[in-house]
Amino acid sequence: MGLRINDTAPDFTAETTHGTIQFHDWIGDGWAVLFSHPKNFTPVCTTELGTMAGLEDDFRKRNAKIIGISVDPVEDHVRWKDDIQKATGYAVDYPLIGDRDLKVAKLYDMLPADAGDSAAGRTPADNATVRSVYVIGPDKKIKLVLTYPMTTGRNFNEILRAIDSIQLTAKHQVATPANWQQGEDVIITAAVSNEDAIKRFGAFETILPYLRKTKQPTA
Repeated sequence: MGLRINDTAPDFTAETTHGTIQFHDWIGDGWAVLFSHPKNFTPVCTTELGTMAGLEDDFRKRNAKIIGISVDPVEDHVRWKDDIQKATGYAVDYPLIGDRDLKVAKLYDMLPADAGDSAAGRTPADNATVRSVYVIGPDKKIKLVLTYPMTTGRNFNEILRAIDSIQLTAKHQVATPANWQQGEDVIITAAVSNEDAIKRFGAFETILPYLRKTKQPTA
C-alpha cells in the first residue's frame, strides 16, 4: 500500500554525502523536503539538483531542510556534484542519500519489493518511478507527495508555494484557493462559523454559501 498524506514518513538510516543519518533525527523539529532521482549523471536531474541548491536559502527561511536521494552510491554523488555546479552554477551543499541497495526507494514505495537489492546495472528507465517529492512536517507526517515523469523537470517554486500554504493553513483555520500566492486572500474553512469568522478575521466576503474569502492572516 502506498504512502498517503498524514502517514508517518518512514524512518531509515542511510549513508549520505554528509555522513550517516537517521532520517527522523536529521529532520529534527522543523520541516523537510525529500526529493528522489532515478539515476546519477542524468540531464533533467542534474538541473533539478542545481536548482534546489540555488533555492536552499528560501527553504531555510521556511524552517525546511532539503535532502536528495538517488539510486546510486554516495561516491557517485560526490562526483556528480562537480557536474551539477558546472551545469547550473550552484554548489550542492545539502546532503544526498546513497541508496545503492534500493532500501529507501522501496520503503517510500517508489520501487516494488521485487526490484532487487542493488542499483548496479539498473538503468534510469528501470528506476523511472523514483521521481517523487515528499514534504514532511515537524510531526514527521507526510504533508505533500508529488511524482513526476523523467522527462519533466520539477517546479521547485511550486514546492515553496505549497509549503507556504501548508504552514499557513496549519496555523489558522483557512485554506488556499487555486494558484494562491503568499499575501493573497484565503478561504475560511467550513469549521468556522460566520460569527467566529468575524472575531478571527475581522471581515470576510461570501462568494457562495460554502465559499468565504478573507485577507491572509499575518499573526
